[in-house]
Amino acid sequence: MNESEFRDIADETIVSIQDAIDNCDADIDYDEIGGVLTLEFDNGSKIIFSKQPPALQLWMAAKSGGFHFDYEEHSHQWICDSGDGEELYAMLSRLSTEQGGEPVELSAA
Repeated sequence: MNESEFRDIADETIVSIQDAIDNCDADIDYDEIGGVLTLEFDNGSKIIFSKQPPALQLWMAAKSGGFHFDYEEHSHQWICDSGDGEELYAMLSRLSTEQGGEPVELSAA
């Protein structure tokens, strides 16, 4: 994947995350400024996504730490490059549930 393809896929993913939040019952606010997506929960905690074109990765910062995701073209999924290789939406659902204090189930549209 080249940097242009990465940017297209990453942009689509950021929109997809926003759509997933709009379609879930959880109370999560979000804002995107300059390609950085910030999710904010009622308790003030945040999860922040940023695109890292030179590394061809999406980065996510949460209370529990920072995570880097690589795009797997054969499965069309973002996979965490550490730990057990958790898929982006699974990890985002889990961390949103932990941080927001209410069940959150997010999936790609």
